[in-house]
Amino acid sequence: MSYVQKGFTLIELMIVVAIIGILAAVAIPAYQDYIARSQMSEAVSLTGSGKTPLAEYFADKGAWPSNASDVMGNTSGKYTNAITISASNAAAPGSLTLEATMKATGVNTNITSKTMILSTADGGKNWTCVSGGASAVDPRYLPAACR
Repeated sequence: MSYVQKGFTLIELMIVVAIIGILAAVAIPAYQDYIARSQMSEAVSLTGSGKTPLAEYFADKGAWPSNASDVMGNTSGKYTNAITISASNAAAPGSLTLEATMKATGVNTNITSKTMILSTADGGKNWTCVSGGASAVDPRYLPAACR
């Protein structure tokens, strides 16, 4: 009478668990980076939504508004704390900087309270998105256009 083995041996199960552990050790940090990127995209989107209204405001009035909320509908979001405006109406007409600051809680620890900048030097015709400000965000968390 022959005996047919059914099931897996203990060593085979341990190998499978080890492989899953290695894959998880690689995947979790990458997943955290993707979460930070997706949360940072909110700030990029909010500042980007102000390009056209700000350019129209400057074209109409010849100066920038004193507050971003004067022209932009949303200056904060789920992950973005605030968007502030820095304009140079006298020294360099047409220069404007929008600075988006991420919230201190409820966001990925890699971007907590970090900032990114959207700026123009020609009255809103061309815009530049960069990592910068008081507490600049690591450029790897910004979209490719901002790096």
